[in-house]
Amino acid sequence: MQHMNIYTVPLHANHPTTYKQSVNKTSHSFNEHLQQAIEGTKQLKISKHANERLNERQISISAEQWQHITNKVDMAQQKGVKQPLVLMDQAALIINAKNRTVITAMNRMEAKEQIFTNIDGTIVL
Repeated sequence: MQHMNIYTVPLHANHPTTYKQSVNKTSHSFNEHLQQAIEGTKQLKISKHANERLNERQISISAEQWQHITNKVDMAQQKGVKQPLVLMDQAALIINAKNRTVITAMNRMEAKEQIFTNIDGTIVL
């Protein structure tokens, strides 16, 4: 039978502070990336269909309005709403809250004559 010698080598014996600094930099970097990923998921996406409708109907929504819509969708989702209708002065949007995606868009005049199905909440802005 062969004899094996096992030696233990201390990790970073000569540079313990270097190891701690690199761990802190890594975790800080990871936390930054995680936060950016979380914030990225909070923003609403616009489906291809909805984007085409916004362009066709010349509906423009400012960054502040998108942020306001996003905040209201978050609040509605916390109350269990899965697919809200968002009524604005110039537009009506249907949003899938779970996927955070605008499904369709129409101008407010078109919305007057529509029957909306498969929605479970309304946000009036």
